[in-house]
Amino acid sequence: MTDLLAIEHCGQQLWLLSDKAIYWPARRALLVADVHIGKAASYRALHQPVPRGTTAATLARLDALLAAHDCEQLIVLGDFLHARAARAPATLARLQAWRERHKTVKIVLIRGNHDRSAGDPPTSLGIEVLDEPWLLEPFALQHEPHAHPTHPVLAGHVHPVLVLRGKARQRLRLPCFLVDGQVSLLPAFGEFTGGWEITPTVTSRVFLAGAGRVWAL
Repeated sequence: MTDLLAIEHCGQQLWLLSDKAIYWPARRALLVADVHIGKAASYRALHQPVPRGTTAATLARLDALLAAHDCEQLIVLGDFLHARAARAPATLARLQAWRERHKTVKIVLIRGNHDRSAGDPPTSLGIEVLDEPWLLEPFALQHEPHAHPTHPVLAGHVHPVLVLRGKARQRLRLPCFLVDGQVSLLPAFGEFTGGWEITPTVTSRVFLAGAGRVWAL
């Protein structure tokens, strides 16, 4: 077990990172999905008791990954902002300060369902926003996990987790990467996100991420 696991997929080496991201060395790219900036603030706006500090924690984790890897670009596979309520001044100020720390990194956002409702990030953040799919050979980069007619897909949206069950009725839910020939899934990156239990097929490879480790199921 290690904090990253290098795999071969569709002729490319991808590094699966324990902090729920992928580093793509050939493109010098860090890929994340479902960041959901401002989700907790959006819930508090609805008078729901939720934890504070999740946006700061998410951005700090991005800081660490960008510092640890030779990143020319950061690619977000959808759902960067959670909702319009996420555009609160304090949240946007944190985002602007974070962007200032990474001026030289190109950031590309593939619009997800939450992005369409929240609106594109402020132009001051210098984020290029695209509709799916973005064909970056050999992959189709998307938010929705739908098969593409010509390219294998890397996507997010469903926040995949795998539930491990023990003989004494123990249950452990862990975020995971699901790698398949047609559609592969990244776990949700955001600090305050849920998860959807996947059922792997015979063609799938599943890699668990937790406690600073990545390991193949």
